[in-house]
Amino acid sequence: MDTSPSVESLDTIVSLAKRRGFIFPSSEIYGGLASCYDYGPLGVEVKRNVKEAWWRSMVMSRDDVVGLDASIIMHPRVWEASGHLAGFTDPLVECGVCGSRYREDHIDASAPPMCPKNKKKPCELGEARNFNLMFQTNLGPVIDASNTVYLRPETAQGIFVNFPNVVDSSRVKMPFGIAQQGKSFRNEITTRHFTFRTCEFEQMEMEFFCRPEEMLEWYEYWKTTRLQWFIDLGVNPDRLRLRPHDDDELAHYSSACADVEYLFPFGWSELEGIACRGDYDLKKHAEYSGKQLMWRDQTTNETFVPYVVEPALGTDRTVLVFLTDAYCEEEVDGNPRTVLKFHPKIAPTKVAVFPLLRKNGHPEKAKEIYDGLKEHYSCTYDDSGNIGRRYRRQDEAGTPYCVTVDHDTMDDNTVTLRDRDTLEQRRVPLGSLREELVKVLGF
Repeated sequence: MDTSPSVESLDTIVSLAKRRGFIFPSSEIYGGLASCYDYGPLGVEVKRNVKEAWWRSMVMSRDDVVGLDASIIMHPRVWEASGHLAGFTDPLVECGVCGSRYREDHIDASAPPMCPKNKKKPCELGEARNFNLMFQTNLGPVIDASNTVYLRPETAQGIFVNFPNVVDSSRVKMPFGIAQQGKSFRNEITTRHFTFRTCEFEQMEMEFFCRPEEMLEWYEYWKTTRLQWFIDLGVNPDRLRLRPHDDDELAHYSSACADVEYLFPFGWSELEGIACRGDYDLKKHAEYSGKQLMWRDQTTNETFVPYVVEPALGTDRTVLVFLTDAYCEEEVDGNPRTVLKFHPKIAPTKVAVFPLLRKNGHPEKAKEIYDGLKEHYSCTYDDSGNIGRRYRRQDEAGTPYCVTVDHDTMDDNTVTLRDRDTLEQRRVPLGSLREELVKVLGF
C-alpha cells in the first residue's frame, strides 16, 4: 500500500508542465499574473480529455442526467438569493508594514508569517475584516450601481434557476440530474499550490434532484460513484480517500457533505465535494423571484420541492491530480527515465508515429500511417533526433504507444509497436494495427 505522494515537491510538476507544454504562467512575457495559468498544446488536450471523461460518465452514459450551459454573468438577484452577496466572504488580515494580505484562517496566530520589510520580523497583522470573493463588474457602457453584475463564483446557481426550464422542455423524471461545466471566478485572498487554488477556474458540477426521503440514499450512491471515477481513470486508490465533514465544517444549507481527497505533495486536500444541499436553493430562488420551483408528479398530481445531492469538481484541480499521480521517475538500462503514466483516456496524445531514420527511413510510409491513425486518435509525428530520444520525449508527454516504421516494414508490412509502461516492443502487421490499438487503448 503506497501512502506517500507521487512526488516530494509540487515544483517537480510545475517544471515538467512548463517544459513539456502542459501549463504555462499566464502573460509570462510581462512577468506573469499571480494565480493565472494558460494550458499549452499538451495541457489543453488533457483538460479536454478530463472534461470529456466526466461528461461521458455523468451525462452521456446515463438516462437520468441532462446537460446545461448557463451564462457566466447572471442577474444580480441570483447572488442575493443564494447568499453570496451577503455571506460569500473570507476573513482578511493585512500587515501594517509590508501590506501583505492573508486569510486569517490560513495562518497560525501564534506564529504569523515573516515580514519582508521589517528586518525579518513577523508581520504586524491588523484586525480581520470580511472580504467578498465575487468579482464585480458593470453591464453596459455606464458605470453605476444600477448595472452592477458579478462573474459567477460557482456554476451551481445557473442550474437551480433553470430548473423550471429544464423540467418544462425535457422529458425528465424524478429523480434526475442537471450537469454543467464552465468557468467560475473567485477573488481569492491567497492563491496557492500551482493550479490547486486560483482566481479563475473551471468547474464540473451536477445537481441531482430527488424526493426528500431519498436524499441520503443518493448521497451514498454519489460518494461511491465519484470516488470510483478517479480510480477507473488510473489514479492510485491509496492516494484517494473519502472524508466526511464535521458538523462545524458544513455549509449552512448542507445536512451532510464528504470530500474526495487526494494526497498531494503538500498533503491531503479536497478534490471533489459531494453535498446534501436539501431544498435550500430552490426555496430561496422561489422566494426571491416569486416563481414556483416545484416538481409535480404527473401521475399522482403530488407536488413538492425536490432535495438535491451535489457532486462538485474543479476541472483544473483534477488535471493537476492526473498530472501529479501519473508522474514517475525510473531507471532503464542504467539511464534515468521520466514518464507520465496517464490512463489512455486522459493522455493528450494516444499514438506517436516515427520513421526509424529521417532520411532513407521510409518517412513517406510513416506519414501514410500517421495520416490514417489521426482520423481515430490524437497522434503526433516525430522524425527529429535518434529513436531513443524520441521515445523519451513521448514518455514525458505521457503517450501510451509509439509506432516505428523501419526497413523491415517495406519487406513484411509490419511495424514496431512500443508500450510506454512495459517498454515491450513487438511487431504488428499494418493490416491489424488499428485493431491492435483498439485492444490496448480500450477504444
